[in-house]
Amino acid sequence: MERGLYIGRFQPYHNGHQSVLERISKQVDEIIIGIGSAQFSHDINNPFTAGERIMMITRSLEGRLPCRYYVIPIEDLQRNALWVAHVTSMAPPFQRVFSSNPLVVQLFHERRIEVESPDMYERDSHSGTEIRKRMLAGGDWQKLVPRPVVDVIEEIHGVERLCRISGTD
Repeated sequence: MERGLYIGRFQPYHNGHQSVLERISKQVDEIIIGIGSAQFSHDINNPFTAGERIMMITRSLEGRLPCRYYVIPIEDLQRNALWVAHVTSMAPPFQRVFSSNPLVVQLFHERRIEVESPDMYERDSHSGTEIRKRMLAGGDWQKLVPRPVVDVIEEIHGVERLCRISGTD
C-alpha cells in the first residue's frame, strides 16, 4: 500500500489541482490532500475557510479518482524547521510527497522523504492568484475551476466576500 501526500492552499481549488490529482491517483493507492494554511480565511490571498475548501475538493473529486483519498486541514506553524514533523503528526502515514513548491520540496527532502514535482497544468492561467484576480475584476474565472467549485463559491457568496474584503475603509 503506497500513500502519497499532496499539499496546497486551494484558494480556490481549480482545474490545475484536479489534473495533478488525477495523475497522482494513477501512481499511489491512496492520496492525502492537505489543505495548507488551514487557519487562514477572509483575506484577499486566503478568502475561503478550510471547511469551504474541503467542500470544493470533495465535491469536485466525487467519482473521479480510482483510489481512496483523505482531505485534511493543516495549519501553518511559522517555523519551517518543524513543519514536516507537524505535517506528519497531522496526516495518515505516507511514503511520498507530491509538490512543486520549492520550500515544501526542500523541507521534505531534508527529512529524506521522497518528493516528486508533478508537471503543472496551464500554470499561467490556472493559479489561485489569477482566479482571485478575475473574480475581483468581474472576469471569467468559472472556466478555470470544476463546476462543483463554482457551485460552492456561489453558495457561500465567495465572490462578494472577496470583493468586500479587498476594499478599503
